[in-house]
Amino acid sequence: MATFVPALAIFVLAVAAMAVGTLFQGRRLKGSCGGAGEGCSCSPLAARTCPVRRERDARRLAGAG
Repeated sequence: MATFVPALAIFVLAVAAMAVGTLFQGRRLKGSCGGAGEGCSCSPLAARTCPVRRERDARRLAGAG
């Protein structure tokens, strides 16, 4: 228990610091592959099934043709 409490405190402080950093940057959180963000920056296999990428590619093809 003597080790658990300081370790928990360190983790809580680290998460709080990341949260404060995210708030001060003013950017929105985004997923790595089609989450709330715009792009797919993931493996080629996952990128093929990424809904955001499919929509973007479909819009490009519709505008080009």
